[in-house]
Amino acid sequence: MNKYRIYIDETGNSDLNSSANLNHRFLTLTGVIISLNYVREVLHPEMEEIKNNILGQHPDDPIIFHRKEIVNKKHPFEKLRDPEIEQLFNKTILEKLSKWNYKIITILIDKKEHKEIYQIWKYDPYHYCLAILMERYLFHLEDNNVQGDVLIESRGGKEDIRLKKSFSHLYHNGTEYIESLKFHKYLTSKQIKVKPKIANIDGLQLADLIAHPSRRQFLLHLDFQKKTKEVFGDKIIEVIQSKYYKKGNKLFGYGMKKLP
Repeated sequence: MNKYRIYIDETGNSDLNSSANLNHRFLTLTGVIISLNYVREVLHPEMEEIKNNILGQHPDDPIIFHRKEIVNKKHPFEKLRDPEIEQLFNKTILEKLSKWNYKIITILIDKKEHKEIYQIWKYDPYHYCLAILMERYLFHLEDNNVQGDVLIESRGGKEDIRLKKSFSHLYHNGTEYIESLKFHKYLTSKQIKVKPKIANIDGLQLADLIAHPSRRQFLLHLDFQKKTKEVFGDKIIEVIQSKYYKKGNKLFGYGMKKLP
């Protein structure tokens, strides 16, 4: 059976406090679901081709796609300061994001609204989002009668330990809506895989490219952001529309889920 994996990237601030600053008020977790065979046969070689042919990657110094460095044209993306190379890179990335076979789930929590409704935090915001993301991932695996596991970007020593404990609790106890037996049936591992960004994991890099545009789309939809000027992320938003997980034709509540 072809095995799947969800690669998860975080955008925003995960602490318990909130403010008028959108980065502080909203936390999003974006998961990208891909077949591991597809990662090996298509995603990895095509990502490497972009890095080699456009960015001049050296075998001893692998390039890791990271949105912040790409946008600011910082090392190792200095070549993007050349307008022609930047245009080719952007065009290629958009073509690949449109062509590659993957599904997206984005969970957004409004920490300000949550605190106003519930007064106190029952869950850590990050772990709350993770639980809801796992529910949607299991829906997807069940819909396609496949199994998979979970790989997430490292958050650092103590945070990683807490994250592993939180995931273990989900696996063994389930959620309010999904019993643990479904976790056991569709997940191939009872442990979450945690890797640093520098590990050159193709799926994590894909999630990194998509996470911020997906968050921006959510905030535009909720009228928390206004499109004052066109940015490259808006072009990414356009090409990933067909990639969101849907139940029937329903996007919100499945491929995009807002939490109070």
